[in-house]
Amino acid sequence: QVQLVESGGASVQAGGSLRLSCVASGVTYSRYCMAWFRQAPGKGREGVAITSEGGGVTYLADSVKGRFTASQDNAKSTLYLQMNSLKPEDSAMYSCALEPRMFGSRCLPVAARYNYWGQGTQVTVSS
Repeated sequence: QVQLVESGGASVQAGGSLRLSCVASGVTYSRYCMAWFRQAPGKGREGVAITSEGGGVTYLADSVKGRFTASQDNAKSTLYLQMNSLKPEDSAMYSCALEPRMFGSRCLPVAARYNYWGQGTQVTVSS
């Protein structure tokens, strides 16, 4: 059973930085996508960053390019999201998700494709 546990969320001022972590356990798939999604109150779920099983970043939302980076430490089974130059509009519940994928299929920022989700970690950015 895949389990995803996020941590690192906090309340920070605009311009600050945070690093979110997502520890995965029980992953037996050889190919998968791991993603960060976020959802602000009253808004839909937005894909922020995606990595594939090799650790390469396959997607980064335009709204965070130049400020956020994603990385994966396979030895620690952990996905990270480094968030710099935070803005109030980055405030949201950030969740980690995993999608097993077939050979040749792409990792896409579509929440419905992801089978496994963590409980989320709250990020609040004040101006």
